Amino acid sequence: MLIGTYVLSAGYYDAYYNKARRVRTLILKDFTDAFETVDVVLTPTAPSAAFAVGEKMDDPIAMYLNDVFTVPASMAGLPGISVPAGLSEDGLPLGLQLIGRAFDEETVFRVAGALESAAGFDSEPPFVAGR
Repeated sequence: MLIGTYVLSAGYYDAYYNKARRVRTLILKDFTDAFETVDVVLTPTAPSAAFAVGEKMDDPIAMYLNDVFTVPASMAGLPGISVPAGLSEDGLPLGLQLIGRAFDEETVFRVAGALESAAGFDSEPPFVAGR
């Protein structure tokens, strides 16, 4: 990646790379502090219901913002999973995200399974192909 190499070698190393490392460390610390009292963190997967296929193709900002809640777990290097939680008024999927401790995928899967079982979510959108 020529541009990335140039930027990091052109005196911007401290301005970008080291600042990003500090932000990543702060995000991980927030999660680590939370895991002193909880086993997993439960958050929405997205700030709104899923959008219809092709609906936001011309709006990359809206597409990015729909994924914004999944970014912190990835930045911190933590396992996360999204489970179905219901349908919006328009019949579009809603999800909940579980985030766990580093290298503790087993707990994340176990809690996700319990949440799915307890919710009894078995809905399918009315527009499933072939039905």
